[in-house]
Amino acid sequence: MHFEGVNKMRVTALSILTMGCFLSGCGQEGAMSGPGPKSSGRYAGIGTYDAGRLWGQMAGIAAPSDPTAAKLEDDEHVIVVVDSHTGEVRQCGDHSGICVAMDPWAGQGSRTAAPVKLKKHAADLAAEDQASVEEAAPATNETTPAR
Repeated sequence: MHFEGVNKMRVTALSILTMGCFLSGCGQEGAMSGPGPKSSGRYAGIGTYDAGRLWGQMAGIAAPSDPTAAKLEDDEHVIVVVDSHTGEVRQCGDHSGICVAMDPWAGQGSRTAAPVKLKKHAADLAAEDQASVEEAAPATNETTPAR
């Protein structure tokens, strides 16, 4: 009788040990694959952001010769990536494809580099907005009676 209990305990312990060995290999598909690059490519994504009002105000950008081609003002998003080889950060418009590079170690080449020149600054655009609001709301000296 005593040997049956010991045998059941041994079978149970052996079963648990066997299951542990099988389960320890779960989720390790990457370890079994062959050698390859540790990253997915040269450019790593930082993020995608709304273009904002100042993106369309960059100066010095040549207008496309094709009238149907997207312009800087048509961009809705800015895609930001980093070059893993050089450390350069690029901000590119999603429709125009125009990119601004930020690399403090590179010389000023033919590419658009940060800081960019702007046609209008944020303060100029805010002042225009304020002026248009003031024009739209007529000024009156009448007061509204309290109820």
